[in-house]
Amino acid sequence: MLVAGDVYRPAAIKQIQVVGEQVGVPVFSMGQESPVNIARGAWEYARNQNRDIMIIDTAGRLHVNEELMQELKDISAEVEPHEKLLVVDSMTGQDAVNVAESFHQDLGLTGVILTKLDGDTRGGAALSVKAVTGCPIKFTGTGEKLEALEPFYPDRMASRILGMGDVLTLVEKAQASFDEKKAKELERKIRDQEFTLDDFLEQLQQVKSMGPLDQLAGMIPGMGKQLKGIKPEFDETRRMMKQLTEMAVKKGKKGGIKLPF
Repeated sequence: MLVAGDVYRPAAIKQIQVVGEQVGVPVFSMGQESPVNIARGAWEYARNQNRDIMIIDTAGRLHVNEELMQELKDISAEVEPHEKLLVVDSMTGQDAVNVAESFHQDLGLTGVILTKLDGDTRGGAALSVKAVTGCPIKFTGTGEKLEALEPFYPDRMASRILGMGDVLTLVEKAQASFDEKKAKELERKIRDQEFTLDDFLEQLQQVKSMGPLDQLAGMIPGMGKQLKGIKPEFDETRRMMKQLTEMAVKKGKKGGIKLPF
């Protein structure tokens, strides 16, 4: 169960409700009530509904704001959470480390989530936060979509920083995007020269769903440094998909135009 505890940011409650719908998880909300009261009400509701997991979304705040920091302490005392995770923007550099250290001193964090993180330029933030707080980095975010939130693997991050790629994550993304049965059927079509435009378009769509091309390329050993400064986008892919679709429609053979391989 998700709990809408951010009553300060405009549309924050609506945003978490949308996220709840996307993942099929109920969202508890009490409108603009005090966050401490919301946490208390959510705890009672979760217990009555036999919910075994409750995630409270609280408002972002500066560690120097004593009033809002006290609010977090009160919420923590009210529900006694098993996990206290701090979401930190890795692009803030050293300030991210200072924020994590301050929150840990006040709340006793159990973990950190680093957002806007890529292995080539901001891996140092992960090392610094871990060294200063002693808390594990449990998740990293590389985008705004739900699938961009991933478990943090130190060895994979180190591999990216050293330019050695991250084949395991690339394989996991491929496994999540591609269906094994469809892959075997695709292999048969290519072997029997039955591969059509529809098949090609479907492959482009699946590759697109794996994430930005520059991130995928950075996971291939040796490719990260070669593509440094180059920002491949999906515009060309979209244009190609549109043109292929128009070609098929004009010929009146959508899905029936075989490609020469």
